[in-house]
Amino acid sequence: VTRAFQYIINNNGIDSDASYPYTSGTCHYNPATRAATCSKFVGLPHADETALKDAVANIGPVSVIINAAKPSFFLYKSGVYDDPHCTEEPNHSVLVIGYGTLDGKDFWLVKNSWGVKFGDKGYIQMSRNKGNQCGIASYGSYPQI
Repeated sequence: VTRAFQYIINNNGIDSDASYPYTSGTCHYNPATRAATCSKFVGLPHADETALKDAVANIGPVSVIINAAKPSFFLYKSGVYDDPHCTEEPNHSVLVIGYGTLDGKDFWLVKNSWGVKFGDKGYIQMSRNKGNQCGIASYGSYPQI
């Protein structure tokens, strides 16, 4: 995630989703369609869910790296995703955009990058306050604009 922010800094911006939809391969930034810039990025304290909650509430969306390797993650459709066997080993970047409680279960509202066919229209509610489950608070960072 920090390499992505550094890319934005080095290129003086990033395209919008609309002007540059995801495709695999080498990035080709077009300054004419710049949607945003950032001057630096801030890393959150390692594995600190309280710091993540504060950042989401007071700053906005936070990029995180989670463990998304479990079949249960791929098969998620609704409700609060809670897999106590999900380790903190990072392998997938996502965006924490909010948090809440559903039926007494605290969750992080997470936007995935796999499109609207994943989970609940591209989103997943991941367990919150469960000992940093899936490493959700291990590698949080956000840009400063």
